[in-house]
Amino acid sequence: MAKCQQCGKGPQFGNNRPWSKKATRHKWDVNIQKVKVTEGSTTVSKRMCASCIKTLSKA
Repeated sequence: MAKCQQCGKGPQFGNNRPWSKKATRHKWDVNIQKVKVTEGSTTVSKRMCASCIKTLSKA
């Protein structure tokens, strides 16, 4: 499932709108990546979105 375990961000749904304005349904998935994170003294594997990974590297 494409859902971030840190912030809960999931897929977004909407319409593709080409020049002809013909609406077709489209799904945009979140950029989910597997990352090893240290929580306290243990290392945990999590599935996080790229924006959360960037935030972790800043801290």
